Amino acid sequence: MEIITSLENKKIKYINKLKNKKFRDEEGIFVIETKHLIEEAYKSGFLTELYLVDTNIESNILEDDKINKYQITEEIMNKISSLESPSNFLGLVKKLPTLNYGNRLLILDNIQDPGNLGTIIRSAVAFNLDTLILSNDCVDLYNDKTIRSSEGMLFKLNILRKDLNTFLTELKNNNYTIYGTDVINGSIVGEIKFPKKYAIIIGNEGKGLKSTLKNLVDQNIYIPMSPNAESLNAGIAASIIMYEMSKNDYEWLCMYRKNC
Repeated sequence: MEIITSLENKKIKYINKLKNKKFRDEEGIFVIETKHLIEEAYKSGFLTELYLVDTNIESNILEDDKINKYQITEEIMNKISSLESPSNFLGLVKKLPTLNYGNRLLILDNIQDPGNLGTIIRSAVAFNLDTLILSNDCVDLYNDKTIRSSEGMLFKLNILRKDLNTFLTELKNNNYTIYGTDVINGSIVGEIKFPKKYAIIIGNEGKGLKSTLKNLVDQNIYIPMSPNAESLNAGIAASIIMYEMSKNDYEWLCMYRKNC
């Protein structure tokens, strides 16, 4: 294992440059921290390099010759980490590949809070969503706060970034039903019998769906709430909706039942 002791080392300079979104996009590489996230990335096959302060640990990654490993000083870790209390682990990960859409899609329009996006990713995996679609103006998927709040679940989900006006038109041309999230002329989400191919759009935290997208919606749905509550944040609302989506997925429900 190579030992790095200088902040001027080209590897350390490269990691610092990856804090810039444009550079991350160009390189197709992003940074993760903490043992849990690194192990999730490794199990999913996306981890390329590992940086450690203390190598006296038990991990299968240390035995894998395919992963480049480096020991660094605590001073270096403190400089390159984005955490207030840096962990012993930092990894470089290649950006996620994209797969076919599948039949059950959740689309996010201009979601700005990385915590909301991370929550939505975790729920999407929990409720067996096929694909998560981000609009071009959504928060960066590879923002360190998004990655941490996803708890490593972004490595288990098909996630795409699209121009939504073009993409929704494409979906409609391929017989997907498009649901918006709006109480106006909407139906209660729990009462909807979803078709085989469909997509649900969650709007921006403060502004909701863009008017151009509303024009492409086939039907609106909403979550009934107590009059004492004004609204739910986007992460919670999306999670409830995905739970209702999962109830239409017979094969997924069979995993938890013995009588299928």
